[in-house]
Amino acid sequence: MSRFANIKVGDRLPEKNHTATEISLFLYNAAIWNPHRIHYDAPYTLEIEKHPAIVIDGPLQGDWLAQCVTDWLGQDGELVTFSYANRRASYLGETLTATGEITEKDEVAGTVNVRLGIRNEAGEIIAPGSATVRFSEE
Repeated sequence: MSRFANIKVGDRLPEKNHTATEISLFLYNAAIWNPHRIHYDAPYTLEIEKHPAIVIDGPLQGDWLAQCVTDWLGQDGELVTFSYANRRASYLGETLTATGEITEKDEVAGTVNVRLGIRNEAGEIIAPGSATVRFSEE
């Protein structure tokens, strides 16, 4: 029996915790050519921009959401659509959790819709998202 056949609406994807470090944020921003200092320069972030700590990038959180889906999907299919939005800032020192839940399954198309989210330590979804995956025919 294929893996697709066993998937049910309400199934949850494996959660993954992420705790950014000063080095990981610096390297991420260098890789995406993002010069905004709030992601790596603590004195600037605290004194000039008045944030309580270095800000974790929104695009990095989007990458964590995409990884949540693609790690779960593996080689069984492809990511067809993906979207997310950042709703609240998160800061260095916080552990964020990427989550996903199956919301719809289309037997004919072989697709699954997934509700995604980045959850902060307070349990709030600060970056909601969604994805559609198509499973390969076996």
